[in-house]
Amino acid sequence: MKFKEISVLLAVLLIVVMMVIPLPTILLDILLIINISLSITILLVGMNTKEPLDFSIFPSLLLLTTLFRLALNVSTTRSILSHGNAGHVVATFGEFVIGGNPVIGFIIFLILVIIQFLVITKGSERVAEVAARFTLDAMPGKQMSIDADLNAGLISEKDARMRREKVSHEADFYGAMDGASKFVKGDAIAGIIILFINVIGGFIIGMTMMGMDFSQAASTFTLLSVGDGLVSQIPALLISTATGIIVTRAASDGNLGDDLTRQLFAYPKLIYVVAGCIALFGLVTPIGILLTWSIAGLLVFAAYKMQKAKEKEAEQLEEVSELPMEEENSPENVLNLLQVDSLEFEFGLGLIPLADASQGGDILDRVIAIRKQIALELGLVIPIIRIRDNVNLESNQYAIKLKGNEIAGGEIFLNHFLMLVPEEEDHGILGIETVEPTFGLPALWINDEMRRKAEIFGYTVVDASSVITTHLAETIKRYAHEILGREETKQLIDKAKEMSPSIVEELVPSLLSIGQIQKVLQKLLKEKVSIRNLSVILETLADWAVFTKNPDYLTEYVRQSLSRQITKQLSVGNMIQVITVNAQVEKIISENLQETEQGMYLTLDPQLIQQLVSSLNETIGQVMKVGIQPIIMTSPAIRMYVKQIVGRINDEIPVISFNELESNVEVQNIGVVHFQDVGVVTA
Repeated sequence: MKFKEISVLLAVLLIVVMMVIPLPTILLDILLIINISLSITILLVGMNTKEPLDFSIFPSLLLLTTLFRLALNVSTTRSILSHGNAGHVVATFGEFVIGGNPVIGFIIFLILVIIQFLVITKGSERVAEVAARFTLDAMPGKQMSIDADLNAGLISEKDARMRREKVSHEADFYGAMDGASKFVKGDAIAGIIILFINVIGGFIIGMTMMGMDFSQAASTFTLLSVGDGLVSQIPALLISTATGIIVTRAASDGNLGDDLTRQLFAYPKLIYVVAGCIALFGLVTPIGILLTWSIAGLLVFAAYKMQKAKEKEAEQLEEVSELPMEEENSPENVLNLLQVDSLEFEFGLGLIPLADASQGGDILDRVIAIRKQIALELGLVIPIIRIRDNVNLESNQYAIKLKGNEIAGGEIFLNHFLMLVPEEEDHGILGIETVEPTFGLPALWINDEMRRKAEIFGYTVVDASSVITTHLAETIKRYAHEILGREETKQLIDKAKEMSPSIVEELVPSLLSIGQIQKVLQKLLKEKVSIRNLSVILETLADWAVFTKNPDYLTEYVRQSLSRQITKQLSVGNMIQVITVNAQVEKIISENLQETEQGMYLTLDPQLIQQLVSSLNETIGQVMKVGIQPIIMTSPAIRMYVKQIVGRINDEIPVISFNELESNVEVQNIGVVHFQDVGVVTA
């Protein structure tokens, strides 16, 4: 444990001990001076904070200082009533500060308590209560504003996280201040009660136990009690003032001193008016011109200096404001127009309500959920998706763009729902015929009345926002390998370095460059293999990069290292149903591989490739007819080449090798691909 932590703990324990164990007067003097010093420090810090959160520990500190003062009150009361003496500090406040007159001291004490209790504490308490309520009410709007800025690309993920934390901390701070201000109020009340106890108790003890007469007991214990009250209430007044300053501070770029001088004296011409009024007082009242005209002269001089300073500042601002006009036609400004966003979602003007939170739109929230979903499923951090309206689109159309090029789009009807239409079934539901944009299924846009009817019959019905976000999510998954650039790859590697620094240091850049690792990750993403387990991927690359730099071969080694992940992704329960490739096909493919400087290439005769494509197509079709997801399994040596051929039919069909399956999974062969004919076995 650090020394600072130990010292704070010891200080709190000392406060508790002070209430139980009598302290010597010299120690009381030291602690009273520390109390005054601490209160002045808190007041000055409160005046120099720019925002309330800069002094976020203040509520807890307020509680501790209040407890410290009360503990000092207990100790000084014990010393006053036991010995008729509470040290030099209390005696000084009782004799020197109030001139040895207990009546004057008592009045001053009451004035301080009234100022603290009725003015500062009451006001601070009310401001803290209102600020806490307003801050809590404004939290949802602030959170939505942050999300909107994040999705619009105005701020980064880190900035959004920091702003969310600030909003949360503000609510916590004002809530804590609302409660902590009650301690200050209680402290003021306790100070009054303790004073009367000291006076009455001291008067009784002095006459009955110490042999004093009435006047001597009254004078001695009243002076000591009032001195004790003053030495306690002055620090309490300073901290109460700091409380008021903290809770009434609005966010600004300067501290209290900067804001006062900048805002209070923002209008120099008004200072001239004030100077004239003061000078007039000297003429028409008995105050005299010597005093009033001296002050008026100082005000005129100050106003003149402030006016000159403002004119100079205005000239500087005018010079600065001209700079953007000069830059407007600069080559650098034109170059900024060439920047292309990685992902863009554009929509027609009629779809603006879907993105406008004030109209109930939730597209922005759904996009945030998509980015989290992609990160969990594929291990890819999607860059900021730029969301904007496009007047060139039809009113109810939307488009998804990747690096400036449209890759997907669709048509949405507001206040309608999309119903997936079963093939060749008379459902009797009326709507606008369309095609479901994500999977290309026949569908209908139906109104709310028809939606209730469709749900009664058990048809799948989704709202417009769900249609868009589903299409966006699937499109991102389909093009994930293109989204992953070198910059995104470097960010992933830097993140992995925090967890596995030795692996990254061994691999990059001595064995593989960022670009080579990017190619491997792109190949995995293209076949829907998650790269979230990046440490295993990098460790495998470090093992095999000493033998080959070919990204195709490295990808195959990585896939085998991810066998548990691939098996879990494709198997159902503990079983996986696959289509296998005939041994003759595997042999022919193996014999027609040609090695070049760039790697191995398949040089199969076009007629054989056409026969193989036909066989694959027929086998896959028969498997899909019985409702089974086709998965093709081959030997590790030819997996990548079979995948190239299967990609001509359907790039979404997974192709795996024997080495990518866990030994405990049951493999069921439901089809075999031949060159001439097709044999299919269905379970």
